Amino acid sequence: MEKRIAILATDGFEQSELLSPKETLENEGWTAEVVSLKTGEIKSWKDGNWGDSVVVDRTVSEANASDYDALVLPGGVINPDLLRVNEDAVAFVKAFFDEKKPVAAICHGPWTLINADVVSGREMTSYQSIRKDLENAGAIWTDAEVVVDQGLVTSRSPQDLPAFNRKMVEEIKEGVHARM
Repeated sequence: MEKRIAILATDGFEQSELLSPKETLENEGWTAEVVSLKTGEIKSWKDGNWGDSVVVDRTVSEANASDYDALVLPGGVINPDLLRVNEDAVAFVKAFFDEKKPVAAICHGPWTLINADVVSGREMTSYQSIRKDLENAGAIWTDAEVVVDQGLVTSRSPQDLPAFNRKMVEEIKEGVHARM
């Protein structure tokens, strides 16, 4: 079954946390589109330096959650810090929750979920350094390689990518989820 997934990212995304899920989605025969704050290309972060660039398929101001089956939020420190203060990006993320579509966020990716006001009461994990941010926003933080809460998939770091990718695919196959 054809699926279309948005990967929301901007400059400073953790390279493996975008490329690995994108490859996994495409191996399922699905379309994975990079949605960003700007046109052209965005540059990754890898091993403490700038890494590879990826082509942006559309800007977040042009994108609509109703055109996608799911959303992926890669981490890195720079990327989600820029996304969470962009009104279009936050509204785009919130729309996936309003439409009860699967969302997968890894590492620092959940930072943007805090600004979208969608973490309260949800069991989640993340990179250790944003644990308190999530807890202060009402999330129930768990130290696990992958946590799933009603279509929301979260993981801690690139080391968790195999489990993250498996659960992401599983939740996307399930489709729209009932939410409390």
